[in-house]
Amino acid sequence: MAIAHRLAGAPLDFAALRDELAVPGEFSSAVLSDAQAAASDVDLPNDDATDIPFVTVDPPGSKDLDQAVHIAAADDGYLVSYAIADVGSFVRPGSALDQETQHRGETLYFPDARVPLHPPVLSEGAASLLPDQLCPAVLWQIGLDANGEVTSVDVRRARVRSREQLDYPTLHTALESGNAPQAVALLPTVGRLRTALARQRHAIDLDLPAQEVERDGDGWTLRFRQQLPVEQHNAQISLLTGICAASLMLQVGFGILRTVPPPDKRTIAALRRIAPALGVSWPQDALPGDVLTNLRRDDPRHVAFLDHAGSLLRGSAYTAFDGPPPPQPLHAGIAAPYAHVTAPLRRLVDRYGSEICLAAHAGHPIPDWVREGVPALPETMARSGQLAHEVDRAVLDATEAWLLKDRIGERFDATILESDDRAATIALDEPAVRARCTGSDLPVGERIGVRLIESDVATRAVRFERV
Repeated sequence: MAIAHRLAGAPLDFAALRDELAVPGEFSSAVLSDAQAAASDVDLPNDDATDIPFVTVDPPGSKDLDQAVHIAAADDGYLVSYAIADVGSFVRPGSALDQETQHRGETLYFPDARVPLHPPVLSEGAASLLPDQLCPAVLWQIGLDANGEVTSVDVRRARVRSREQLDYPTLHTALESGNAPQAVALLPTVGRLRTALARQRHAIDLDLPAQEVERDGDGWTLRFRQQLPVEQHNAQISLLTGICAASLMLQVGFGILRTVPPPDKRTIAALRRIAPALGVSWPQDALPGDVLTNLRRDDPRHVAFLDHAGSLLRGSAYTAFDGPPPPQPLHAGIAAPYAHVTAPLRRLVDRYGSEICLAAHAGHPIPDWVREGVPALPETMARSGQLAHEVDRAVLDATEAWLLKDRIGERFDATILESDDRAATIALDEPAVRARCTGSDLPVGERIGVRLIESDVATRAVRFERV
């Protein structure tokens, strides 16, 4: 669904949010000097993979291109070639640039600006897999059988050159018309195979529409956006690589996994209890992931159930280990061990993950700076992840309050997502707002009329009452 509303009046002050949340500011001269020096003296690997006609697939307007993909038929299956920006070739351990990335942890996104992990001369320049640019990359080549199961994994440093930069809407249209570049013509096929395997593993995939703030001319739009099929297929290539990375780490006995514990019996029982009221069929022996797969994302009651199902994926963390595998190595959303390695321009941990996998596959010792740095990464990534969450929440809350500030007293149609004895969380049909609604006896999944009683821009508070 794509529900949008134009924001009127003076522009939102996202800069004030950045100040309030103590978001990192400009890079220091020492950091910029390090980045410029690295960009000016690119160390290209000897292995030449420029004969592979890679393309990149990202949201429109992206410049920090972490991944380039090429999928070919091979024997009775497929060969997935996946080039990842080789950030480790640009960042010298212990340098001012390295220290700054340790402080930042990840790129932060505001509607009007990005707060990057690396200076743009790298993240949008020399290290980015821009079309026609000769780049160092961490090249994954993963063999799959006809069912999409992994048959071989190779990872090494190589020089690559992407042929074309694609965005999701353009590629979606090209695939629908049969005019997609050869490099990604098989992306839907492989994506569907990998999705089918995830379902066999009982992966927990919420696939909820994302609430987004987007620019619209000189204003902004706020909408709920469902992923295009090509985005889901492309995500499967990244997940495939992360699963292979985790396997390498577990084999070598050192690494850092992205973990989410399986939901406990009490959480599942609580979700099962509300299923009948929301029209959700839950067979006796079905696991949560199997139930979610069959839900309709255009049914308000099912969307309300999916909102509650977020409780199944609590406790996400980065789990470092040295020696035996961690007691809980799984990512419940994927139903397999998984590691982050495919977004090093935007996430600090991926640079370390790539280095571990390169060494593990080659049978080389893991670099000292990696061994020394990995134990601190869970805390670093938890801190940066918390800030990213606060940024996302503040941006949405501010936009919602600004959007509704002149509409006090108006009536809206909404769906109840969750409730307690005194209030509920609702999602308006239009504009794309989620907010609190006061009142008792507000059944989850029910469609109701509500009246706006508060929209305070200063406190970012929005509140409704049932009518």
